[in-house]
Amino acid sequence: MPVPPDATFDTAEPLAPGQRAELVVSSRDGRDKRVVLSTDRRIEAPNWSPDGRWLIVNGGGKLYRIAVEGGAPVEIDTAPVENINNDHVVAPDGRWIFVSSEDGHLYRLPFAGGTPARVSNDRPPAYAFRHYLHGISPDGMRLAYVGLELHAGRLMTRIWTIPSAGGDDTLHTDGVTLVDAPEFGPEGETLWFNAEPQGAAPGHAQIFRKPLDGGDCVQLTGDERVNWFPHPAPDGALVAYLSYPPGTLGHPADRDVVIRTMAPDGSAIRDIDRFNGGQGTINVPSWAPDSSAFAYMRYPFGGPSGPDQVGS
Repeated sequence: MPVPPDATFDTAEPLAPGQRAELVVSSRDGRDKRVVLSTDRRIEAPNWSPDGRWLIVNGGGKLYRIAVEGGAPVEIDTAPVENINNDHVVAPDGRWIFVSSEDGHLYRLPFAGGTPARVSNDRPPAYAFRHYLHGISPDGMRLAYVGLELHAGRLMTRIWTIPSAGGDDTLHTDGVTLVDAPEFGPEGETLWFNAEPQGAAPGHAQIFRKPLDGGDCVQLTGDERVNWFPHPAPDGALVAYLSYPPGTLGHPADRDVVIRTMAPDGSAIRDIDRFNGGQGTINVPSWAPDSSAFAYMRYPFGGPSGPDQVGS
């Protein structure tokens, strides 16, 4: 697989000696893969713009725009909001980028950059509430996020939605089950997410789907691996997700992970790529608007597309 020259992300954290970050575009069947750029800095979590032209990544608290065919990264102005993390989405009409900041809040800013407007609401300080954005509805009207909060001395995660222009939050899960990574289905009527249900062994997250109207959850994966970050394709035919080794707790970096796809009913699971990765690989929606391909990050050791790259 050809690797382009190094890209520059001056503010991003350096990776470990000998490690690379590779921004990869894969066809939906995994047969064709292309490294868009390579760097020795930690960049994360690509989104694909609705016009098909751009990939958006974060690094060092900043956002960057990169042409799908490759080239130099362009920093997106988010001032005065800093410390953008790897939870960000692009509006379906391409006008806005929505971001999570390490201050715990959600913001909306113009796609080309500009002054962000806060979308999220204040919570009681005792909750130490933090918003982590993962999805936007197909009509662009609602955002899906996981709320991390402190209750009676215990950290809990719950799934919420909020109007993308700001407004009242709607709660979708009970806080008993550990949940993360909520994303809207392409029909706009369901939420996809990963969860560890009560009674599951620690480190055994699986993929679930839940109707927005409050119906029952459906479990879509149930294998021995730890499955995170479901991303339904815009055409509704496939779901891409990140699969960790059995027993992995949380979604750490630098693990032997597999990108997989499956049908929306959980059948036809297919391994697309195996590599060193995890946190930052595919945290947020990254499908091309025509569902022909999707983007993700690999973090190989041993040079570009090094010996730990399997299935490339």
